[in-house]
Amino acid sequence: MLFSEDVFRRKSELGGSIEVICGSMFSGKTEELIRRMKRAQIARLRVEIFKPKTDVRYDETNVVSHNQNAIPSVPVEHSSSLLLLITDNVDVVGIDEAQFFDDELPNVCNALANRGIRVIVAGLDMDFKGQPFGPMPAIMAMAESVTKVYAVCVQCGNPALYSYRLVPDSGKILLGEKESYEPRCRVCFNKG
Repeated sequence: MLFSEDVFRRKSELGGSIEVICGSMFSGKTEELIRRMKRAQIARLRVEIFKPKTDVRYDETNVVSHNQNAIPSVPVEHSSSLLLLITDNVDVVGIDEAQFFDDELPNVCNALANRGIRVIVAGLDMDFKGQPFGPMPAIMAMAESVTKVYAVCVQCGNPALYSYRLVPDSGKILLGEKESYEPRCRVCFNKG
């Protein structure tokens, strides 16, 4: 175990960063976030994972992928809470479903990275209308790396980058799974 001075030195040497994992629904964003967080744990780095309090689709506290892989997390209501919850001895912070957070999340991610923390953010880059979603565009703009993952279009089999809403609901946010959304490529998304 490292002493606090060693942790500070290690963080200073490595510097903080922001990584984004984005794509449509069913593209493996959460799966990739869990993979990166577990690798950080294997490397004996101290990790903390957060998700929006509103996301209770699979579990109230754990971050859970569509493949049922899970990792413990802390549900939070406002992104500013992260600055209060994250201690200085944390090396890696994971944030799932970032599109559901408020517009302060990019500033929070930036502040954490400036403290020497590696921040890994996963979320939808576009809403069901194909428009940029929540704070994701701003986080992507300030990130050191952006990984765009793709699902498979259920209509034609091509790479899917859109989340097509199957149910008649015009609200920006509708928590759902395969009964509410399906991944589609650009052509099939525009066909409707």
